Formats: sequence, C-alpha cells, structure tokens
Amino acid sequence: MGDDVPLAGLIGLLLVLLLLSAFFSGSETALMSLNRYQLRHKAREGHRGARLAERLLKRPDRLIGLILLGNNLVNFSAASLVAVIAFEVGGQPAVAVGTLLLTLAVLIFSEAAPKTLAALHPERVAFPAAIIYYPLLKITYPIVWLTNAASNGVLSLLGVRDNSNDLHALTREELRTVVHEAGARISSRYREMLISILDLEKVTVDDVMVPHNEIIGIDLDSEDAEIEAIINDSQHTRLPVYRDNIDQVVGILHLRKLANLAQQDLNKDNLQRLLSDPYFVPEGTPLSTQLVQFQRRRERIALVVDEYGDIQGIVTLEDILEEIVGEFTTDPADDEDDVVSEGADTFIVDATANIRELNRSQNWDLPTDGPKTFNGLIVELLETIPAPGTCLKINGYDIEIIETDDNRIRSVRVSQDMPAT
Repeated sequence: MGDDVPLAGLIGLLLVLLLLSAFFSGSETALMSLNRYQLRHKAREGHRGARLAERLLKRPDRLIGLILLGNNLVNFSAASLVAVIAFEVGGQPAVAVGTLLLTLAVLIFSEAAPKTLAALHPERVAFPAAIIYYPLLKITYPIVWLTNAASNGVLSLLGVRDNSNDLHALTREELRTVVHEAGARISSRYREMLISILDLEKVTVDDVMVPHNEIIGIDLDSEDAEIEAIINDSQHTRLPVYRDNIDQVVGILHLRKLANLAQQDLNKDNLQRLLSDPYFVPEGTPLSTQLVQFQRRRERIALVVDEYGDIQGIVTLEDILEEIVGEFTTDPADDEDDVVSEGADTFIVDATANIRELNRSQNWDLPTDGPKTFNGLIVELLETIPAPGTCLKINGYDIEIIETDDNRIRSVRVSQDMPAT
C-alpha cells in the first residue's frame, strides 16, 4: 500500500479517519445528552434535526449500534494506517511509537475534546448528526440489525430485558424539580403558581374551608329584618340557608336571584323558592379532586361534612383558586384582625386564624400537617388549654399565650427567632 499511495496521501487519509472518529464520539455524547422534553418540543415545532433525532432515540440500541460500527471501523482503520505509515518512515521500531502517538491523538482530538464540546452544546452537535445518521442507518440496517441481535442476546442471557424506550411519565416531585430548575425561563410568579397546582393533591378541603363556627348564612328562624340585614351586609354572593343551625341547611341562596325580587316581596317563603340544593363533600377530599368536581357539577360552593354527616365548614371555588394564584378578593380588615404587628418581628395573632393562611400572608413556616388553626396546633402540642403567659417554641417561633377562655386560646404573641440562612 505504501508503494502505491504517497506518504502525504496516507497522512491525509489518517486525518480524515481521526475527524470521523471525533464525529462519531461527539455525536454519540450529544444525542444521549439531549433533554428529551426540549427535544420533543422542538420536534413538534417542526425542527427537522429534532424530528430525526427523536426518531433515532426511540430505538437507542440501533443508534448506538450504528455509531459503534462506524467508530470502531474508523479507529481500527486508523490503527492499521498508522502501522503502515510508521513502518514506511522508520521501520519496525517506529510502529510502537506510532501506536502511542495515535492513542494520544485519538484520546485528545477524537474522544475528550469532541465529547466535551457535545456535552456542553448537545443540540448544536446532535441535530446535524441526526440528519446524517438517519439515512446512514437505512443503508447499514442489515449489519446494525445483526449486531443488535447478538448484543441483545447476550443481555438476555444476563437477565436484562428491553423495556419501553419512550419518555417516562414524571412524578409530581420530579415535575416540581423541573419547575424549580426552569430558572429565568419562567417568572417567579408563574413558577409559584405551577408549584401550587402540583401541590393541590397534598391539600384537602379541610385546609381551606371556612370552619363551622365562622360560616355566615341565613337562619330562617330569624326575623325578616335580621335576614334582610345579613343579605345587605354580605360580602359573598352565595349564602347557606338553614333552620336553627347550619347542620339543618335547606339550600344555597345566590344573591343575584334577589335582583328581580321587589323589596316588599322579600320574605321567607319567596326566599325558599330561590334556593338551590346544597352540595355536600366529604372532609379530606383533595383540592385537585374537588376542583374537578366543581367543574363537572358547575358548582361554586360546597358544604364539607364528616363521616356522621355533620357540617364541618364551607369550601368555595374561590378558596381553591386562591391556593393557586394567591388571595385576590380578601377583605383587608380580616387580615388586620388576624395579625397585628407589635414590632419588626413580633405579632399579635388571633388563635383561630388558619395556619396555611398565616404562612402565606406572613411568609412563616408553621407546620400544616396537623391541626388547621393556631389554637388547634398549640392545644395538640401541649395537650391542654394553657394559661395566659405560657410560652413555647414551634418551628423556631417563640409563642406566648395572651388570652384564653374555657375551651380555646383566643390570642397569642408570635416572635420570629429563626436562625440566619
């Protein structure tokens, strides 16, 4: 061969083989480093290289077989060519030196450098490579098929089975990680909303409902003037209507239905004709489930009941939406009643306040996996109703009991004493 081809031609052919080796090595790393979800997005947008790369990666065994076939072919050819060149230049002793130099050249220029480049910029390398590999796989398919059949047979003997190569569905926690790592691609506000949507399964109607003792409704046993005052002062568009107590609910009144009712016609009989049937849901229902149920039933308000049928509270569509987007129709006066600032890090808190709402409005980190109110949290921890002046610490917050009555804590003082981060 050395007699027929000039030395310069052999060296040029060797450089071509090294470039091909670099191409095979770098493209393999690039294709296997592609973000599969970004790849699918680009493919759906019509990017040709992305579409071909996605097709190739559906059968990675064939793709790897093709790359290894090409890479080994050029590497072995390069080794043989170096032996010829070295023998022609320096005889038998030069062959060993040539082998060492080829090893270094392949390691640096055909392996490390292209693979590093491909890992840093996978799409720039993978998409053009996919355009080359796709037709090349068609041409070399018989050889690749035989190679894969042999390798899969070996894996089968070792107990390795070929499972689906399609994209695996992400779990909720994996999706949370994806959203968190999106960084500047998603604004912090939208990122919080996405996380809140993923967390809906963790939150139940018990966490966001208006508790039994705070339900505002219309008692049909009240005087007409009192009923009229409740309607006029209501900040809600839907009110439960009951007899004697909320457990005897008879229906839900949509105040919009009163628009066509003359003032003189506002009486209990006419009121009852405007009522819609109450909608009951069991306590412990995840918000994700309840949101779907609201949509299916075209309801906006539900009464939460326990296993005995006793009403525990009211949950509305607005309550669920606020878990996603944050509060948007809150009465400022309510917030001022729940939390009053005494200083930079000290607050007087109404013990009946909902813990989740306190965490959200004050950016606190009180535990939410147990009782729903501050009063319930303290009583569960101490297993008694403490006397005023009792102090304790929960999650790094110093808490002092200010006022109690016979059956509950009324107010507490909360001081932030969180370690610096």
